[in-house]
Amino acid sequence: MKKAILRAGFIATALSCTSEKTTEMTITPTTYSFLIGTYTDDPSQGINQLDFTPEENKIEVQTILPGLQNPSFVLGNSKGDLVFSLEEIDNVPGGNVISFARSLENDQLTKRSELPSFGDHPCHLALSPNEEFLTVSNYSGGSFSAYRVDEQGDLTHLQTIRHEGSSVNKDRQNSPHVHSTTFSPDGKFLVVADLGTDELNVYEFNPEAKEPFSLNNKYKVTPGDGPRHLVFSADGKEILLVQEMKPALEVLSFDEGKITSKQQISLVAEDFEGNVGAAEVRLSPDGKNIYVSNRGDANTLSVF
Repeated sequence: MKKAILRAGFIATALSCTSEKTTEMTITPTTYSFLIGTYTDDPSQGINQLDFTPEENKIEVQTILPGLQNPSFVLGNSKGDLVFSLEEIDNVPGGNVISFARSLENDQLTKRSELPSFGDHPCHLALSPNEEFLTVSNYSGGSFSAYRVDEQGDLTHLQTIRHEGSSVNKDRQNSPHVHSTTFSPDGKFLVVADLGTDELNVYEFNPEAKEPFSLNNKYKVTPGDGPRHLVFSADGKEILLVQEMKPALEVLSFDEGKITSKQQISLVAEDFEGNVGAAEVRLSPDGKNIYVSNRGDANTLSVF
């Protein structure tokens, strides 16, 4: 009886399929677009765009904005209609910070503002959670600058703060080297990683003030580690910090501006020999995975 019912069901299904017209669905492959910063050799180079289509196993790269000098860090807002870049140069008065309007139809970039970074070798950009403020890190200048961003992407310079000090590695840490600035998720604080002084500088952020940043405290990492980039957990209670010179990933607790170390994980094996340069850290959207890059002879991507 069971076999008969199954057979009858199969025949009914087959008949119902042949009695209806079938419609083929065309699925357009998804393409992911990335803006790429770079160091340049001539005016034909600048900001690039990489288009990646996984279903077709295809990657295409094109220069969409030539003529910039060393746009080594590029950042877009959440809507994708504004793009910010720096020009990493060391001539007086230092590098530049440039904003662009971006067309969502053809990806074209149109310059809105160009201002000095007020420090040598700018190397990193960050937007506040509400995307109304932009900060730039000046590596050789040992400083960071803050700008207000209006709806069209125009910039207004607000403040520049220069660090002082040094640390134990005389080749790399004879002066301050601000390597990144990162806003806390609640927008109350800005954490500034200074590779040259081995410090995380915690600034209070008051968007209504004429000069919005004021120092709250400094957290000293292990001398010689060289803090570079960091990212907050979604709830803002932890910091994941890349120590460039160690190289290591350090997990820190963050409680209303106060930092405490919880764990440090090496990015190389105990018997590793060669040059290292831990660089970037990213947190997956679900908060469950951490990705850390390590340059030099190590040349690795670590996943936690």
